[in-house]
Amino acid sequence: MAEDIDKPVDMNGSYRHKVDAKGRMSLPAAFRKVLSADLVVTRNPKDECLYVFEPQAFEDWIVSVFESKFGGYDPTNALHVGLRRKLKGRANNVSVDNAGRIGITAELRGAVGIDKDVVVLGNTGYFEIWDAKRFDEQDDDIDLSLLFG
Repeated sequence: MAEDIDKPVDMNGSYRHKVDAKGRMSLPAAFRKVLSADLVVTRNPKDECLYVFEPQAFEDWIVSVFESKFGGYDPTNALHVGLRRKLKGRANNVSVDNAGRIGITAELRGAVGIDKDVVVLGNTGYFEIWDAKRFDEQDDDIDLSLLFG
């Protein structure tokens, strides 16, 4: 597991996995090597997929969202308080079990349309879990030539 918990973990690649009948999913071996045993699973803001963070990276993500939208979090602003409450209320703390799996609640799976087949892909500071069919549809619409053309 990760040795330096203050440094965000960067994970790369995409992996196809299955969610079992109990809602458990094996993490890619490459991710297990760098992650801590405690993680936070939340829905992405558009309910397209799940984001999975280490706990401090999740807190840092929330701070960055408020920084980019409002210049920071204001605890005296009712809108800020409500938005942060909603972000934190959508998140679940999970632990990686001895078999290298995490449990994903039925509520989270249902909210983003995860059935059985998933794609797990790395991102900077977190990773994403997509329903495989939804991921394939989204991925087909991405044109990398926009970055390099």
